[in-house]
Amino acid sequence: MKNLSVALFTLLSLTSISVKAQTADEVIDKHIEAMGGKDKLATLKSVRMETNLSVQGMDIPVVITRVHNVGQRVDISAMGMDGYIINTTTNGWSYMPFMGQSAAEAMPEDQVKESIDGLDIQGSFLNYKDKGHTVTLVGKEDVDGTECFKLKLVTKSGKERTYFVDPKNYYILRAISKATVNGQEMEVTQNFGDYKKTEDGYVFANTIGGAFGQGDMTVTKIEVNKTIDEKVFKPAN
Repeated sequence: MKNLSVALFTLLSLTSISVKAQTADEVIDKHIEAMGGKDKLATLKSVRMETNLSVQGMDIPVVITRVHNVGQRVDISAMGMDGYIINTTTNGWSYMPFMGQSAAEAMPEDQVKESIDGLDIQGSFLNYKDKGHTVTLVGKEDVDGTECFKLKLVTKSGKERTYFVDPKNYYILRAISKATVNGQEMEVTQNFGDYKKTEDGYVFANTIGGAFGQGDMTVTKIEVNKTIDEKVFKPAN
């Protein structure tokens, strides 16, 4: 009887530990640690990435410049022409000469609002409660053979995203979000891989499948916390 009691106690203890290890906050904490740690991520102020976007057999150079909670600029070179997309907390513009645009066009107000959450370059999970977000662990789901933790994040603004976290290294393997394009809501799926740590101690995915809803992106160079003139977040034409 005593042995049975001990066995039951041990089983319940292990069950308790297993359940605790699968809470949303536990998964988030381990993910943040895998990405460099809470203190490190809090010092991330700017990022500049040189990338290559592969779309329909074409390789398109793309440069992404981001300043935390200030703005993002995406420079695209295609068909011998240079275009850009700019998002800030109050405005947005696009200039795509290879798509027929002859001058920068202002983004609709709803599109600007929808992009604001993406200006948080430290990651939505860092101090997510202070930001007004909520996160729920909704179980596990297979992602290309890996049984991942499935986290649903709802931002303060009401946007919903689903993240799939690898239980081995706590990197995000997939993210699913909803975006409004030409007045229609569509689901966007991005796959992340080839995570690497920079010399500064930050960790980034170096491959992104489904980048911009278009193709596969490979990062070729990353610069962090460099001084960036905020004039880059204003249209030049």
